[in-house]
Amino acid sequence: MSTKVSNKAANLIGSEIIRLASEVNQKIKEGKKIYNLTIGDFNPNLFPIPVLLKEEIIKAYHANETNYPPADGMPELRKAVAAFLKKYEGLDYPIDQLLIAGGGRPLIYAVYQTLLDKGDRVIYPVPSWNNNHYCHLSDAQKIEVETKPENGFMPTAAEIAPYIKDATILALCSPLNPTGTVFSRQHLLEICQLVLDENKRRGDAKPLYILYDQIYWMLTMEGIEHFNPVSLLPEMADYTIFVDGISKSLAATGVRVGWSFGPAEVIGKMKSILGHIGAWSARAEQVGTTHFLNNEKAVSDFLADIKNKISGRFNLIYKGISALKNEGFPIDIISPQGAIYLSVKFSIKGYKTPAGEEILTTDDITAYLLDHAQLAIVPFTAFGCGKDTEWYRISIGTISMEEIPMMLEKLRSAMQDLKK
Repeated sequence: MSTKVSNKAANLIGSEIIRLASEVNQKIKEGKKIYNLTIGDFNPNLFPIPVLLKEEIIKAYHANETNYPPADGMPELRKAVAAFLKKYEGLDYPIDQLLIAGGGRPLIYAVYQTLLDKGDRVIYPVPSWNNNHYCHLSDAQKIEVETKPENGFMPTAAEIAPYIKDATILALCSPLNPTGTVFSRQHLLEICQLVLDENKRRGDAKPLYILYDQIYWMLTMEGIEHFNPVSLLPEMADYTIFVDGISKSLAATGVRVGWSFGPAEVIGKMKSILGHIGAWSARAEQVGTTHFLNNEKAVSDFLADIKNKISGRFNLIYKGISALKNEGFPIDIISPQGAIYLSVKFSIKGYKTPAGEEILTTDDITAYLLDHAQLAIVPFTAFGCGKDTEWYRISIGTISMEEIPMMLEKLRSAMQDLKK
């Protein structure tokens, strides 16, 4: 007897990143040395969460903070988050416009569920993370906007404008997963003005909202500034729903404390949806996060430390791959700007492996890098780009500084072994 599931479940596409990571983990189990830079996560032995955060979470469990938290998050945490946003980003939101949940994912899902009716249009750039899946889960019509490497794969107002009529959500992320690049002030300002003009045209009709995922915003590199819609144009407060949290900035991906803030009515309905799902952050984690965010020195010290660790890895890899490019190898890289990602291009289609096999597809590039350079990275096909892309995401949260020179040497050897 066959098992029947809904069409939505039957047609849901699995994560290409997880699939690739599974293949890599199998090779590692077989005893092969692999530089696994696929998952957007941190090795907790290299990037532990803040000591104070860990201690406060443990204290909360010992104090029996184990019952249900409020559906929108503990008031003490929402107050701490509001103060954090005002201090570090200059954003002034009352706590009733803040919603706490178990990381950023349920908040993004709640935005989609709150704003979209079946068939509504969602605009998002490619490459970008998971918007295609959220559209599928929400029965939305996806509008994918192709971006360009010369703009750091960040969308421009000119690229978005042809699709903006009657859209409901414009999903943006900065710093961007998978590229690690950020919006310039001018590009984001032009997009925001486009949204304001469109909403003025609509009058009382359903507005266009920006879903602004800034989960990596605290991890911008020296000399790089993060911009957000509301700081640039205060009128955007009515049309911007932020998604944020501690997952990336505190290397706390498994602690699961995220927050969203925006228009009161939207946040209130998101609260109702997540309350029914039960997607809140655990109470003890909320208590611990509250104590940590209220300790300005602990926050400042940790952020300085993690940014130093990330920039050290960025600089080593960027310099190493740039050197390979300068030597004439068919490789390119975009200078690091933020998050934990680097964008790298391998233009090796048409080359032959040492065994004489011609590299014809993106899958061939991925396999060659894995088998000959012991390098596991994610092609931009996993983020919505076409099957012929030569661009890849390198995630640096799981590699030590000591491993990077060895990884680069293996990559050099693999590139030298290619024959045109």
